[in-house]
Amino acid sequence: MTSLFDVPRSVSAIAPGAVHLPGWLDLDQQRRIVAAVAAWRQGPVPPRAAALPTGHRMSVETLCLGWHWRPYRYTRTADDVNGARVLEVPEWLAGLGRQILIDAHWNPTEAAGYRPDTALVNYYPHGGRLGMHQDKDEKVDQPVVSLSVGDTGRFRFGNTHDRGKPYTDIELVSGDAFVFGGPSRFAYHGVSATYPGTADSATGLPRGRINITMRVTGMA
Repeated sequence: MTSLFDVPRSVSAIAPGAVHLPGWLDLDQQRRIVAAVAAWRQGPVPPRAAALPTGHRMSVETLCLGWHWRPYRYTRTADDVNGARVLEVPEWLAGLGRQILIDAHWNPTEAAGYRPDTALVNYYPHGGRLGMHQDKDEKVDQPVVSLSVGDTGRFRFGNTHDRGKPYTDIELVSGDAFVFGGPSRFAYHGVSATYPGTADSATGLPRGRINITMRVTGMA
């Protein structure tokens, strides 16, 4: 499947510590992720649209691995869903995270030692968005590694000071990976739009967008 915009796509640094790796997942890997997400959705903790402190619910569904996330904290049990403990982060997924860091030319020692203990699996239906925010609920500043499958999303990557400009919009196509850490670890970011009909049905996900973000919480 081609990019939404017919331009060359190559590994690129968006900001110091922020790297876009287009087409990193091949079709078989994308299929594996779609099948894994379908299995994870069966429980023990089902996905849900998390409730924000304002009472509003997010427009994306989130399924958690390793630690259960709710705005703005982690717990071992999903007390806002059914009280069950979430599944662990599978080693094959963590291995993808390490390889992505290697391919992003990350510090070799840090890349080899990357052990994400939580992953947030977000599903974006038609119209799903994610407002500008920082990932700062973790106790350490190791990089966040992201994978996208399905519909193309407009990912807005901003600065570390506030939600406004400067920011860069990147089209994340099915199979793309994205890393942010180092000076960009606490940059504001979000998904301002998704493009229905851009998913490749060969992945097994005919509509919508899956995004997985792997993180290290620093929690015991």
